[in-house]
Amino acid sequence: MNSFRYQAVQGNGSAVNGVIQAEDRKNALLLLGERGLFPSILEMDAPAAKAASELAEVPARPAFRFGTGIRRKEITAFTGEMAALLSSGIPIPQALDGLGEQEENPALKKIVLQVGESVRKGTALSTALEEHPRLFPSIYVSMVHVGEEAGVLPKVMSDLANLLEHEDEVRSEVQAAVAYPVFVLGFGIATVIFLLTFVMPKLASMLQEMLPVLPLPTLILLRASNFFHRYWLLLLVGIIGAVVGSRQYFTAPAGREILDRIKLAIPVMGQLFRSAALGRFARTLGTLVKSGVSLLPALKIVENTIGNIVLAKIVAQVAEETRGGDSLAAPLRQLKVFPKTVVQMISVGEESGKLDEMLLKVADIEERHMRTRIKTLISLLAPVLILVVGAMVGFMVIALLLPIFKLSSAVH
Repeated sequence: MNSFRYQAVQGNGSAVNGVIQAEDRKNALLLLGERGLFPSILEMDAPAAKAASELAEVPARPAFRFGTGIRRKEITAFTGEMAALLSSGIPIPQALDGLGEQEENPALKKIVLQVGESVRKGTALSTALEEHPRLFPSIYVSMVHVGEEAGVLPKVMSDLANLLEHEDEVRSEVQAAVAYPVFVLGFGIATVIFLLTFVMPKLASMLQEMLPVLPLPTLILLRASNFFHRYWLLLLVGIIGAVVGSRQYFTAPAGREILDRIKLAIPVMGQLFRSAALGRFARTLGTLVKSGVSLLPALKIVENTIGNIVLAKIVAQVAEETRGGDSLAAPLRQLKVFPKTVVQMISVGEESGKLDEMLLKVADIEERHMRTRIKTLISLLAPVLILVVGAMVGFMVIALLLPIFKLSSAVH
């Protein structure tokens, strides 16, 4: 346990100071909030601070992270902890300071403390978060802004944390389902390339010495091996160039739209991509409406977060229709974005004043369809990939054994 000295304000406005025992700064803030105290200063007592500084001098092994150095799950955890602190009655600056001080990731710690400093100077929390768009996208900032305006920021932060946790859960399920087929395919291709590039050239001369006329499968294998052995560097450069060029092209708006159209047009995968995008549309819109965002601004936010340019343009058309006073269900029915049953649910939700609940139910339906399609696809894809890899390796084995069998029959 550590000792923390504090200066705080009671509910009646009187100032009070003292010392509190807690494991860390976050728990100290929670304990003070439970006592009805709102701290303006909270510092670790001198002996404990000295011990903490000595521990901090021991270099920690940094975790490997991509991009900004901050993982998505860390933002989700930060949002949930922030919601818990605000629900306990702790002021926003003190909550941010507490979370910043205990944060293990230096990059996130720096940003949280910066946001806390901006809020302490009088900046709104949503405005301070808006300065870091890579970590806090438009939906995040908009919901926080609505929570500030309506005075229900703890509830909105809790809804936002639930949304982020659900998206993380869905993403993890998809990654786990795809991991095995990708591993099988990658391992098989790597094995075949290694054998063709490095093993077969050493056997080629021996096989040609054994038999003047090689069987057709062996000849095909040797030609392919010779090609890979001679031009593997050019092939590697070409593949890297194609990947980089494709990434640059498909990152541009025109290329992204073409790629998104292709995704939706693929026979089996198209329905999967559509279910994923529509599930994200319904859950995001439902969460925004539930948090108090009006329909038109919420649709504009969803347009930028749906993840598919083709569907984003459809959402923009829906937004234009609702601008004229139409309901949400009418343009959705006209544009045939959702199935009829889903549009009917949204219509019932509008009529009953429970649009947010119906949208979240629609999200559950689409995500359930997506999970079912993923499981079906993976159950079919894994055996197919195993057969493909087995066929490639089997062809190589047969091509190597045929000359031996032929030579053996000739000797006999």
